[in-house]
Amino acid sequence: MRTDDGVSAVGPRPLRRFWRSALGFGRGKGSWVPWTLIALLILCVVAQLLVQYRLNIWNRDFFDALEKRNGTGIRHQTYLLPGLAACSIFLAAFAVWARMTFQRRWRGWLTAHLVGLWLENGNYRRLEAGSDEPQLAEYRIAEDARIATDAPIDLVTGLLASVLTAATFVVVLWTVGGAIAIGPARLGLELPGYLVFASIVYAMLTTGAMVLVGRRMAHVIERKNQAESELKFAVARLRTSPVGAASAGAQAGPVSFALDEVIRNWRLLCGQHVRTTLVSSGNTLLAPIIGLILSVPKYIDGSLSLGEVTQAAAAFAAVQIAFNWLVDNYPRLAEWASSASRVGVLLLAVDQLGAPRRPAATEAASGR
Repeated sequence: MRTDDGVSAVGPRPLRRFWRSALGFGRGKGSWVPWTLIALLILCVVAQLLVQYRLNIWNRDFFDALEKRNGTGIRHQTYLLPGLAACSIFLAAFAVWARMTFQRRWRGWLTAHLVGLWLENGNYRRLEAGSDEPQLAEYRIAEDARIATDAPIDLVTGLLASVLTAATFVVVLWTVGGAIAIGPARLGLELPGYLVFASIVYAMLTTGAMVLVGRRMAHVIERKNQAESELKFAVARLRTSPVGAASAGAQAGPVSFALDEVIRNWRLLCGQHVRTTLVSSGNTLLAPIIGLILSVPKYIDGSLSLGEVTQAAAAFAAVQIAFNWLVDNYPRLAEWASSASRVGVLLLAVDQLGAPRRPAATEAASGR
């Protein structure tokens, strides 16, 4: 899809232009605030990973004590749990505060920046008067700028947490799961770290399925956002239209058409969400169960204790959550790309208005 100014609505050029302006939040006066919040979020991600790893060990120790009917061990693990849970809850709440504070400040800065550019030199009138400008800058400044600044910090911190989690719990899977015999017993063949390879294959299947079923989501979201903005514009025009039944009837036509477009695009978006939900929900349900099933042969032959089986299953689920970051965040990533591109298109249009023009005298001289 292309916008009215001929720039691809979701593409590298608008996204580059969006980032060129949006990253100004981290420069100049007051830039210490976003950088401090980012540092706190990174520390919080690392601390949450340490707590998660300790809970994984707690899982092993608790079920080992349960298998041995060790009352002292069970009581000890029971006393540990509230402290670990309190740390996890506190870090989660702190991460929400730091993340939303960053989002709030970034949105305020970017919106003020966009409004300033829009009003500068009467650009809002020139955009409306032109024939190739993007439509409804107000919607892009208010709604698309909100989405464009909400999602990045969530996605980046989530990606960082996923990478660190995958690295940590892959080591756990390799250490706890060990090797498994393959082929005839007389050959003595073993596959080392079989749980790691199984988790990678499973993650590749789920991620590939998500990319396949959601490949059109960014395009559908862009069309939905455009239809929403056109509906708001059509409704706003009713307020400024001449009074009269005939005029009202004439204005109701564009509103009805815009509403039909909104409903049609919402129906398409619903289909995209249904398909991606099938993949993500199936993965959430199956990942822990598959981890348990893969650990059963080692438990039966006595290589793993009950605690190690539950530890391996929990680690397998954690690795799947980390590996399937794209599966869980694909819809939001697509929505962010759409909104950030729409803001970028607006910025490119303003850039074109401010591009240097040849003096009239020079143009006249060259036309002789």
